Amino acid sequence: MLFVNPDHREHGVGKQLLEHGIAHHNVSELTVNEQNPQAIEFYQHMGFVTYRRTEQDEEGGPYPLLYMRLHQ
Repeated sequence: MLFVNPDHREHGVGKQLLEHGIAHHNVSELTVNEQNPQAIEFYQHMGFVTYRRTEQDEEGGPYPLLYMRLHQ
């Protein structure tokens, strides 16, 4: 999970963290809450595309998830 304090958003922190994860930890897939359009837009901007959607989160809660992978 990637969370950036709202006071530090729009300063490149999330981009740096994600780029580090991609380069050093082979991050190529992630899951994002569909009810978080700001996060979806960020990941799309970073090159991720949705390949799967579920109606519930992994614990059965009413939170649709988008499964995204890095577009190569």
